[in-house]
Order: sequence, then C-alpha cells, then structure tokens
Amino acid sequence: MEDPVRVFVDGASRGNPGPAGIGFVVVYGGKVLAKLGRYVGVATNNQAEYMALIAALEACHELGARRLEVFSDSELLVKQLRGEYSVRSPRLKELHEKAKRLEKLFESVAYTHVPRDSNADADALANKAIDLKRDVE
Repeated sequence: MEDPVRVFVDGASRGNPGPAGIGFVVVYGGKVLAKLGRYVGVATNNQAEYMALIAALEACHELGARRLEVFSDSELLVKQLRGEYSVRSPRLKELHEKAKRLEKLFESVAYTHVPRDSNADADALANKAIDLKRDVE
C-alpha cells in the first residue's frame, strides 16, 4: 500500500460517562478494507474516541498499512495527538500514550479534524454497537 490508508474513527457515549461504543472504517483505493463497531461498556466520550483510534491503529497494522490519514470529528483527540493540546486526565493520558506507541508501527500518521457529517459511517457503527451492546460491522 503505497498511498496513505484513510481511517475514520469515532467514539460515542450515552451519558458522560455512560454506555459507550467505538467505530472505525479503513479505506484504501476507494474500497473498505475493514470496519468495526464495538460496545466498550461504560466510558466517557473522550475515552471512547481514543479507544476507537487504538482499535483502528491495531487493525491497520494487521492489514500491513504503512502510512495513515486519520479523520475524526473529535477536535480534542486530533489536537492532543498533534501535540496542540496537553492531556490532563489520567485515563486519557494512558490511552494517549498507547496511541502514540502504536503510531510508531507506521511510517507516518496524520490527523485531520472533520465535521460530524463527514464521519457518519464510523459514528453509525459506534452507535449501533451501543444499541446492540455487541460488535457490529
């Protein structure tokens, strides 16, 4: 995979914290290579956003991707991973550090903040996982 793989991630929480789900969609050459919605139990929205990213990074590594373009509607997630915002929450620090370790498995990882409607597929997977309280595709 020479061109960057496009990765759309989203986390959702009903309540903050509350029942939470994650979703991601991995796209390369216009084709969906992987997608997943997963119920993750009780979490904050920000925790779910990080869990979605971590699951997507792990999936991309398994697929053999080398360069990633990650898209998220979470401005906090994107700015923390770019180093523009600090990470204060102890639980988010733990998740942030795991994501940064996973980044090292790739030649490059770029993060872009997108409007919610540009991330509809990942959002739908996260919410469906909460509704069904199980993994969905």
